[in-house]
Amino acid sequence: MSVAFVKEPNEDQVEGLPERDLGTDPNFVTKRGLEMLDAEIAKAEASLEEARTANDKIALAMINRDLRYWRARRSTAQLTVPQAGSEVVQFGDRVEIRRPNGKVQSYRIVGIDEADPEEGLISYLSPLARQLVGKEEGDTVRAGATEAEIVSIG
Repeated sequence: MSVAFVKEPNEDQVEGLPERDLGTDPNFVTKRGLEMLDAEIAKAEASLEEARTANDKIALAMINRDLRYWRARRSTAQLTVPQAGSEVVQFGDRVEIRRPNGKVQSYRIVGIDEADPEEGLISYLSPLARQLVGKEEGDTVRAGATEAEIVSIG
């Protein structure tokens, strides 16, 4: 039977995976973000060895693609530290905002790969981060469907 009719690739046939999108925006990272990139590379390298040992060509293709992505992200990473003593919101700052209902939320502005909104880590490219950067305590910003007041920067 021709391999054209086989649903799963055989050991000699691994479909080319599309590369992960690196984007075109600057790759700003916090110190934590840089450590996370290093950890992802180490994790992928360990997984690569396991896949080689198991002779798992599909896993090898996926891991190699991810490893190329993480290495590219690491090579373009620009460590960015907030300027001490600044009174305006900057990349890397933790910002607390107060919603009209009185609820206070805390966000830290971080790099793309480090973002985790559920943990309060928002990408510097997110709409909220774009509203916050350059603002001061007491300023009002658009935060979703409502406005919010910046109550602290740190």
